[in-house]
Amino acid sequence: MTDDWETVGHVVSSTYRVDALERLAESPAPPSTIADDTGSAVSHVSRALQDLREKGLVDLLVPESRKKGRIYGITDAGREVWETIEAENLA
Repeated sequence: MTDDWETVGHVVSSTYRVDALERLAESPAPPSTIADDTGSAVSHVSRALQDLREKGLVDLLVPESRKKGRIYGITDAGREVWETIEAENLA
C-alpha cells in the first residue's frame, strides 16, 4: 500500500484511470483490450494511460516508436496505488 494520497486521489477522480489501472493489475495489455474489458472507448483509455504513465503508474512495454500493438504494464508504484484503492474500497 502507498501513503501517496495525492496520487490515489488523482486516480480515483477518473473512472477511466481506475478501470485502466485495475485491468493492468491483472496483466499487461494494449489499449484496445483494456477498452473491451472495461466497456470504455479506446480514446478514453488512451488518455487515461497517458496520464497514468506521466504519474509513473504504468509503463509502455514496447518501443516508443511503435504506433500499433502498444502494450502497457503496471509499475511497482502503480501496484501500490492500486492496492491502496482496493484496500480502502475507493474503486
